[in-house]
Amino acid sequence: MPQTDINESPVEWRDYLELCKPNVVALMILTSLIGMLLATDGMVGLDVLLLGNLGIALCAGSAAAVNHIVDRQIDNQMARTHNRPIAQGRIKPRQAVLFALITGAGGLLILLVFINQLTAWLTLASLFGYAFIYTMYLKRATPQNIVIGGLAGAAPPLLGWTAVTGEIHYNALLLVLIIYAWTPPHFWALAIHRKEEYATAKIPMLPVTHGERYTKINIVLYTLLLIVITILPFLTGMFGWLYLTGALTLGLGFLYWSFVMLWGSDKDSGMKTFKYSITYLMVLFCVMLLDHYLIEPTRFIPLA
Repeated sequence: MPQTDINESPVEWRDYLELCKPNVVALMILTSLIGMLLATDGMVGLDVLLLGNLGIALCAGSAAAVNHIVDRQIDNQMARTHNRPIAQGRIKPRQAVLFALITGAGGLLILLVFINQLTAWLTLASLFGYAFIYTMYLKRATPQNIVIGGLAGAAPPLLGWTAVTGEIHYNALLLVLIIYAWTPPHFWALAIHRKEEYATAKIPMLPVTHGERYTKINIVLYTLLLIVITILPFLTGMFGWLYLTGALTLGLGFLYWSFVMLWGSDKDSGMKTFKYSITYLMVLFCVMLLDHYLIEPTRFIPLA
């Protein structure tokens, strides 16, 4: 019986959904949604909640699609990504480009018409930073790629905040700083687990260029930095004791896993740390929300 060429497989809606990296976008939208709710003491309008997050999600999906297009040859060489729709030929690059243009333009139009210009332009900057500066250049240029390029992925809570207020606030920037500090230990844990694949694909991730032990030490140091940064919203009076307790507890859990990677012998510790880091960020932002509505914070550092 003749076999069907994989390149002739019919395109399904799931393939286009996969182009958008839905799991990544879902985490981004969670932080964007919470950024919206933290921006006000009252309730956020349903139109802003729905249309704001829809616009941000479409732009994030567009950036993810560009990542699929640019990395299609690399994806073929890595077990984690070899079954992606463009790498396997289920979606042609030309189709993916059109999809990225439509989703990106649609998202920006929603933000411009229904939200505000500041959020639209910040979202466009984030899209450009991830899709082009990180994916096309930084990823292949330097082992500090994820450190430099991590700012684009840290923007969603700021985008959510500006969608509600129309202005950039230092509290929103603290949320960005938390995700920015979280990104390197989060991604380096995965990079250690997939070190050989990155080496084969000739991507200069830190474990490939500087070795696993050096990377593990950096994970510990960045985790310590992350713990310090997560204390700042308490010190500025943005959150109260509930948040501080949650942030320190979650941070100590992250630090535990970073030390397991550094000193332990478990070959799967990188993936376990990576998975914990995702739970860490989700729970941390949920604790922020609980604290915002339940606790009256005490201001330690006066900020105008």
